[in-house]
Amino acid sequence: MAQAQKPPQRIDAPDGQTSNPATFIFLHGLGDDADGWTNIAQQFHAAKKLPHLTWIFPNAPHNHEAFTQAWYPPTSFTPIPVGRSSATQGEESEGEDDEETEGEILKSVEYVCALVDEEVKRGVELKRIVIGGFSQGCAVTLVAGLASRYKGRLGGVVGLSGYLPKGRRIRSERESYVKGDMRVFLGHGTKDMLVPMRMFRDAKARVAKTVGDGALESHEYQGMGHVTSGPEFRDMCEFLEKIVAA
Repeated sequence: MAQAQKPPQRIDAPDGQTSNPATFIFLHGLGDDADGWTNIAQQFHAAKKLPHLTWIFPNAPHNHEAFTQAWYPPTSFTPIPVGRSSATQGEESEGEDDEETEGEILKSVEYVCALVDEEVKRGVELKRIVIGGFSQGCAVTLVAGLASRYKGRLGGVVGLSGYLPKGRRIRSERESYVKGDMRVFLGHGTKDMLVPMRMFRDAKARVAKTVGDGALESHEYQGMGHVTSGPEFRDMCEFLEKIVAA
């Protein structure tokens, strides 16, 4: 059971007069919140990277089963969270086939789609909207990009240190995916002990099967654990610059 989450943190584009706006919606991981990630947008803007890009950082609701912020209930696979940062949290793994967990994932997916709806109402084109996330946030956004009402219609999806959930409804939606212009970026550390490389490579294979090899860009970062890094953000920036150029 979860309660209503706090509203998202919004970091508006410095170039507020742009005629070609773009939005990046990014979800944190288990046990974290939007406050842990807003500095990324600030760093991008300080470096004059993507000045036309608005960043939105949603907050997951507090989950009573997990006793922490969560986009869906973690399963028995998940290690006990240590600390507050998403960079140190465990996530659910291969138990996603049960209907209850899949339903909770899809609730969060619909929340992401509602955020996309709001950006469209603001005048941002779907092809100029990118969604992404870290760990559990990655899992939700991959499903949103590949198996929601917006599947294949967004500009791109960014998945960091996560995986692609399984489940009957998710699989059924992915099977009706129509390949198009949407692109996917996946990044993962080779020393990730919470979401192991085998899960990343499994997700990579299933994403490639859904969107096509040419639409997928993936990076493995040697020696990196369940965290993010400067090289990963540089690669992500280059990806975003191609998807939502000024």
